[in-house]
Amino acid sequence: MGEALALVSALFFGTAHFLNGLLARRLDSATVALIGQLGGTVLVLLAAPLFAAPHVSGSALGWGALSGIGTGIGVAFLYRGMSNGRFSVVVPLSDVAAVALPVLTGVVLLGDRPPLPAWCGIAAAPAALWLITRSGRGDDERGGGTTALGAHDGLVAGAGFAMQFIALAQADAAAGLWPLVASRAASVLTLLPQIAHHPGRLRLPPRLGWSCLGAGGLGTLAIALYTLATREQLLSLAVVLTALYPAIPVLLGVTVLRERLTRAQGTGLVCAAAAIALISLA
Repeated sequence: MGEALALVSALFFGTAHFLNGLLARRLDSATVALIGQLGGTVLVLLAAPLFAAPHVSGSALGWGALSGIGTGIGVAFLYRGMSNGRFSVVVPLSDVAAVALPVLTGVVLLGDRPPLPAWCGIAAAPAALWLITRSGRGDDERGGGTTALGAHDGLVAGAGFAMQFIALAQADAAAGLWPLVASRAASVLTLLPQIAHHPGRLRLPPRLGWSCLGAGGLGTLAIALYTLATREQLLSLAVVLTALYPAIPVLLGVTVLRERLTRAQGTGLVCAAAAIALISLA
């Protein structure tokens, strides 16, 4: 069950980041991030009372808030990177950092001991992510001027997402979804300073505003499913499966935007499928 929850989380994360990436190329990236987190906050506030929460402790809410700081940092730098740099640089760097740090934390500090097939899947995942997000030669040439900025943004975003994954997994399951409420609220507070001096950026056409809210709600559904997955599965395995989400933007690019799938990306999708199979079988 934990594997299925993590994979659906990856589906939602991939779709949300694809939509937000498109919006960040038309709007201010910080605005896209903030409105998305506001939408997610409203959604989880409505959903939290519907789930059992026999013991909502300060510790659980604190872990949730810490994860929200990571979320705010992650989405701010990810969307800025996607608007200014090459997607093929930003996404793999952010994802590798987001995978490596929680996996190391799970193994070194939390005592996770994945079986051998799962280790093989974990090892295959970074290669799959790198291949999936490889672009063609023409894209590399067009994006050369912003590579350094995109790389920096990707690494910082990955560190933020790693904090999100690690902290939220430590929240007591008895608190239900309330740690996620604290997480979304903290992410909004983390992003507010970027908009405080330019409030006019929040005045958007209604259609684009609703799009940002919808994408943010989808991202919140993704993190909620990830949270449930960590309660059914080792942190290291849940993170790796969830972080396979770049396969979704690639597939959407091929089917919706009519982009060409390179040989490297096709190989990466095969590697991703193998990683999922190995981790799931374990």
